[in-house]
Amino acid sequence: MKSIAILGSTGSIGTQAIDVVSRLDSVSVAALTAHSNGELLARQVRATGARRAALSDGEAASRHASAFKDMGVRLFAGPEGVLEVIRGGGFDQVLNSIVGFAGLAPTLEILECGMGLALANKESLVAGGKLVMETARRNGVEMIPVDSEHSAIFQCLTGEERAGLARIILTASGGPFREAPRDLSSVTAQDALAHPTWSMGPKVTIDSATLMNKGLEVLEAHHLFSVELDEVDVIIHPQSIIHSMVEMVDGSVLAHLGVPDMRIPIQYALTYPARARCPARFLSLAEVGTLTFDEVDAKRFPCLGLAYEAGRMGKTYAAAMNAANEEAVTAFLAGRMGFTGIAEVVEEVLETHEPLPASGLEEITEAESNARARARESIGRLEA
Repeated sequence: MKSIAILGSTGSIGTQAIDVVSRLDSVSVAALTAHSNGELLARQVRATGARRAALSDGEAASRHASAFKDMGVRLFAGPEGVLEVIRGGGFDQVLNSIVGFAGLAPTLEILECGMGLALANKESLVAGGKLVMETARRNGVEMIPVDSEHSAIFQCLTGEERAGLARIILTASGGPFREAPRDLSSVTAQDALAHPTWSMGPKVTIDSATLMNKGLEVLEAHHLFSVELDEVDVIIHPQSIIHSMVEMVDGSVLAHLGVPDMRIPIQYALTYPARARCPARFLSLAEVGTLTFDEVDAKRFPCLGLAYEAGRMGKTYAAAMNAANEEAVTAFLAGRMGFTGIAEVVEEVLETHEPLPASGLEEITEAESNARARARESIGRLEA
């Protein structure tokens, strides 16, 4: 029986992971962590039998402590509490599905502890890619990607020599604005949250609408598969059936297909290298009928280009870009600025960023914090 912990268990990936594990005889949940949703976390603890839990929001942890005490489960508090759960667990594998930069420190802790890592936190590799990969190599840990695109690439490359890889092709649905007029200044949060094919959390859904999610995935793939940025392309594929492709040096293109259901890559990461029956429905190509592809409209989706730019500049530019995007998405969802302001904020922060070497967590955190402050200043000007 594989013992796992799920970080970010009350989010979209976390809740689907619990659903997956409930149907597997080979995996048990030993620990769960969340940010502030103590009520749902308590229900998940009861359902899974987890013996350790944490709420990274210290105030929420104080508010819900009695519920966990009644269950005989120790509840850890604050960001340090999440790290304590990791350190004391001795898990076979940890699924990190925390959203945002907050997932980087837990990723590094998991790797330092030598535990298996199922990674669903894009920002770990975006903000700290070099550091994360070096830490994984030093501790002999193989990371299994959970993002549908990177899981697809990982599966396509299984059994292939990396020297045979020529190019990675990430597919993007194009989100809700793929065919909208280029002027997106008047779109609302409700418009942007109406994703045509995937069911995701609000932050990831907005990133999909701006195509920043694809920019983050480009940087992820760059680090995870040791390829140059120019060897990672993005193509629009509205049906979300091909989850990504790899082109080999002989001209062969290997593609991973399946219905758009995150339970498939989640389960694969938890059972790897074995496969098991999954509750997701099977793909019928006859029902799908047609698979279409198109180039990315760079003017409609400037965030993708900004991500490539940040990656090429190196140092802490990607961490700054990610911080600016997180602040801008939060402001947009709160109705404080318009949709097109997201790219404007990110671009301004990149132009004014004072980079650090990104050789350690402290440097990355400092650069990230500085970028957030600059982003808030930029958002304030857009609000005026």
